[in-house]
Amino acid sequence: MSELNYMANYERWLSEDCVDAETKEELRAIAGNEEEIKQRFISYLSFGTAGLRGTMNAGTNAMNIYTVAHATQGMADLITGKGEEAMKRGVVIAHDCRINAREFAECAAEVLAANGIKVYLFDALRPTPVLSFAIGALHCIAGINITASHNPKEYNGYKAYWEDGAQISPEQAKVVSAAIEKADIFTGVKRVKIADAIADGRVEIVGAALDEKYLAEVEKQLVDPAIVKAAADELSIVYTPLHGTGHKLVPEILSRIGVKKLATVPEQMVIDGSFPTVAFPNPEYKEVFELGIALAEKVSSDLIIATDPDADRVGVMARDRSGVFQCLTGNQMGVLLLDYIIGSLKRQNKLPAGAYAVKSLVSTEMATKVCEANGVDMFNTFTGFKFIGEKILEQQKKGNDGYLLGFEESYGYLRGDYAKDKDAVVTTMLIVEMAAYYRTRKMTLIDAMDEMYAKYGWYMDGIDNIYMKGLSGLENMKALMKSLRSEPPKTIADAKIIKIYDYLAKKVTDLTDGSVSDTGMISSDVLSFVTDMGDTIVIRPSGTEPKIKLYFLVSGDTKEGALVKQEAYKKAALSWVNT
Repeated sequence: MSELNYMANYERWLSEDCVDAETKEELRAIAGNEEEIKQRFISYLSFGTAGLRGTMNAGTNAMNIYTVAHATQGMADLITGKGEEAMKRGVVIAHDCRINAREFAECAAEVLAANGIKVYLFDALRPTPVLSFAIGALHCIAGINITASHNPKEYNGYKAYWEDGAQISPEQAKVVSAAIEKADIFTGVKRVKIADAIADGRVEIVGAALDEKYLAEVEKQLVDPAIVKAAADELSIVYTPLHGTGHKLVPEILSRIGVKKLATVPEQMVIDGSFPTVAFPNPEYKEVFELGIALAEKVSSDLIIATDPDADRVGVMARDRSGVFQCLTGNQMGVLLLDYIIGSLKRQNKLPAGAYAVKSLVSTEMATKVCEANGVDMFNTFTGFKFIGEKILEQQKKGNDGYLLGFEESYGYLRGDYAKDKDAVVTTMLIVEMAAYYRTRKMTLIDAMDEMYAKYGWYMDGIDNIYMKGLSGLENMKALMKSLRSEPPKTIADAKIIKIYDYLAKKVTDLTDGSVSDTGMISSDVLSFVTDMGDTIVIRPSGTEPKIKLYFLVSGDTKEGALVKQEAYKKAALSWVNT
């Protein structure tokens, strides 16, 4: 979006009658602080395929009822542009546990209703995958989810979905962004009171009946329904929703599949958007498991599962041979699930024709090796579960119903096509089923991972985040990517770079012979460097945060050898960023 006259914008918010007193009081408190005013009013939050995400405070460059209403007017323009039938099909709106989430969800409903668009509003917080499922179940044209996933408590977000249950396309995001920029944030937004819209039927409240339909679809994704029941007397699970939306549906699905020994972390079963027991409600971090570990020791559990606040990501800890709890990475869980699903289906003679899996291109290549060893196809996509959903739809249109699993290294997984976004509810169920299987073999998931390394080799997949905050952050990120394209490195550490994938230019350059070919994928700001040692380094700007992400996909004959290579690559790649 274009740069704004931030001081004039600030003064306008203070003078407008439609701006509430509390917001004005907050703005008066920063009077004279030009840098803070500039940060809040220099622009609008950028609206992309991931929607909006930002800290909650007053201003155009933040999450508040005015920017939520403004964005929703842009969504309304996209939908009304599709005609009356699309407006009648309507939009389903969900939210998670975050501060202001219900208020933002109702604000979005008010704007859509005022624009003549039918609205289905969940009666309370719901997991993100339930929203994705609801779009299809209710035959809606679109969906909106108020969530900032696993970001700190100061954040909130706004995710926009289309009729396929996946997040909106880049083209649709551009239409919405243009509509937002065209409409005045106050006078250009239509809005009606939520109570009036509910009373006259423009907004319909959605309740538990849809949860039942969703859970029925989740339960269908069991690979071998007999396994959990066989191990139920011995299998003990500790679960935490980290104060979020998994608190109800995760324990419910585990009960339905036959889990008998489920202990939930009581302090974290409390719905609270301030996340009082954790600094960051992110199941990637070991720190969020502290209460879970204490409970697991008390109840003698071998497995702890945590879902993030909107229940689309899953983190796991399991005991090693010495009895100590160890974290499993997103990549490790992806290959464990993939190997288990393939193996179980083969044992039952149920592996489908055309069997395939999908992963993001920055996720471990160990998954590719698992597929190759089992005669299963592997497809790579860009980061973002939307692209995994698109690949599933593409294969379905070709008549291939052999989809087994989709995953990203960032702890997101999906089995089944009832939703088109990652789902922590179904993943928790599958992890428990897999743990039950290994329990029958007297193994934990850590033992299972060690068995995988012995079979397929040591894959060490690392990631580094380079934050570029402030008003210059975006420009610095762009400058870095531009410089790596104009003068690409020829070596990294002791390895020679032999192939460069420039996904923005949609070309693959083979440095061994100078040949250039097409990536076969849409354009995206991602660079990938392949070395003569068979390793891959990927660099891309984050789509939701002010940071550059570096991925190191490394393998070796030994764990130590792979780790040494990975550290050498990291040091060299960080020098690119610093330069």
